[in-house]
Amino acid sequence: MPAESSQTLDRGLHVLKFLIDCEDGLPVAEPADRLGVARSVVYRLLATLEQHAPVRCGKGRARLTFGVLRLTRDSHQQLRRAALPLLRSLADDLGATAHLTLFDGSEALVVEAVEPRWTDVHITCRPGLRHPLDDSAAGRAIRGTLGLPEGTRTDPPQALTTGEEQPGICGAAAGLVGLPEVAGCVGVVMLPSNHCSSEPPEGGCTVRIRTV
Repeated sequence: MPAESSQTLDRGLHVLKFLIDCEDGLPVAEPADRLGVARSVVYRLLATLEQHAPVRCGKGRARLTFGVLRLTRDSHQQLRRAALPLLRSLADDLGATAHLTLFDGSEALVVEAVEPRWTDVHITCRPGLRHPLDDSAAGRAIRGTLGLPEGTRTDPPQALTTGEEQPGICGAAAGLVGLPEVAGCVGVVMLPSNHCSSEPPEGGCTVRIRTV
């Protein structure tokens, strides 16, 4: 017997998804057309969302607001906590900023970063940074994890860059494994040094993070 679901909640989530895909917002009537419901239904949904801050309506259009961040700020908290010891170790051992980056939409999103404590100069990498998958070692490592069979140990998801994409910056990243619902990587960004190599280490590398 299929589980019962809430039609109102389902419609509200669809409205949010429509707004996420439209940077300039949507005419208030458009979600009604997409859902095949009366406009009065969508007006009530938008009014409810507006009361809880993630949506703002005005001049006949609905837009997402920064209030939506409150709904997502803790979504990666457990994974970030689990990754912090590894990031701290990488940062201090290599003298480079270590980061946890996840696949978000069609981009790579930095969700945690730790800077080394002993260097005079290093590259920084801030949480919230987004970039295309092909523009960094992190993005390429993430791409390597996408579509791999669960539990695979072949074709290790890893990547190195030596300054071609961003002159003066080297990057190294290894994809996360053992987390079937998360595509991401742990990596470092650094100044050119003897840590940078044009070839991945023989046999590759993967990263396992225990979140429980």
